Amino acid sequence: MEYKSLRSLNANPSLLGFGCMRFPTKENGEIDEAEAEKMLDYAIANGVNYIDTAYPYHEGNSEPFVGRVLKKYPRDRFYLATKLPLWSLTEPADVERIFEEQCRRLQTDTFDFYLLHALDQEKWQKTLNLQIIPFLEKKQKEGRIGHLGFSFHDDYDTFQKILLYRKWDFCQLQLNYMDMNIQAGMKGYQLAAQNEVPVIVMEPIKGGRLVNLPQEFQARFLNECPNASLASWALRYAASLPNVAVVLSGMSSMEQVADNVKTFSPFVALNEKEQNIVDEVADLLHARVRNGCTGCGYCMPCPFGVNIPTNFKIWNETAIYAEKEKGQSSYRKLDQAAAEYCRKCGKCEALCPQHLPIRSDLKKVAAELTESELVR
Repeated sequence: MEYKSLRSLNANPSLLGFGCMRFPTKENGEIDEAEAEKMLDYAIANGVNYIDTAYPYHEGNSEPFVGRVLKKYPRDRFYLATKLPLWSLTEPADVERIFEEQCRRLQTDTFDFYLLHALDQEKWQKTLNLQIIPFLEKKQKEGRIGHLGFSFHDDYDTFQKILLYRKWDFCQLQLNYMDMNIQAGMKGYQLAAQNEVPVIVMEPIKGGRLVNLPQEFQARFLNECPNASLASWALRYAASLPNVAVVLSGMSSMEQVADNVKTFSPFVALNEKEQNIVDEVADLLHARVRNGCTGCGYCMPCPFGVNIPTNFKIWNETAIYAEKEKGQSSYRKLDQAAAEYCRKCGKCEALCPQHLPIRSDLKKVAAELTESELVR
């Protein structure tokens, strides 16, 4: 297993981290605890020492389950990471209440890595209003928190504001070879590197999408390395970035755990030829995008309730990954926020900084995602 020596943090986490949000489940939706425990045991036995969970994962059941499994291991055998659910906080007293609840759920007095969960502009303002950072800094001085950081889901400008607010021990970003210009993206990664803030990567396989590519794109990888999984290409891409400390994988089967452990035992960074193949596949996939919506939201709110950015996100991802049924299912779930409810008033187009033909594109979205066969 490959480990990263983080001298500034006096830590040596495994480059592969176990993300505890996608455990296998039973038909009733509950965690298949017997199988999930085997997976954690296998990962730990093969050198994985970074275990990442959060308060809401598996409808609140991930933390208690992880706590029970890890209790059988010496506390210095692993680094435990969890996250403060900012959306559940309404007053300063809530911070300590939930922090102590997490300690009980995870059967520990200390967290090695503790994160403000899913920061965006709104949650960051709440963090400041409730004076959460001074509380967590106090816990860090008391030895209850080893390293303090945050996970992030917003634009680069918001990330820059947060990252430069204080000296963070680490940050957690969504990075994969298709999303280097999404959210904080590569610019965020580079800013973190410039400020010597180690990056923990989430969604390196884009929720499984980079394993289920259209056949023509799978072939480009398999022709180069017939015995390498598509997941290994995505993981190696993220792990090859020098300022990445841990690459999290939300594994949901023993097969995935074994394959990912293999990828990092030992880890081999992408060489120039392999990097070019990844870049070529990413470019070709991006070329299938239907329109250039960035999800900025300037077009919102729509007077008629249409969720314009989400419609375009579904439309674009359906085209990129050739996911007809998944795209149609996601579209149906929009209900009255779906593209077909556009009344062509034009307000959105006057506000769009990309000058997209929103009305005509929404018409295309509705036509393609309500048909049995998508228009190509």
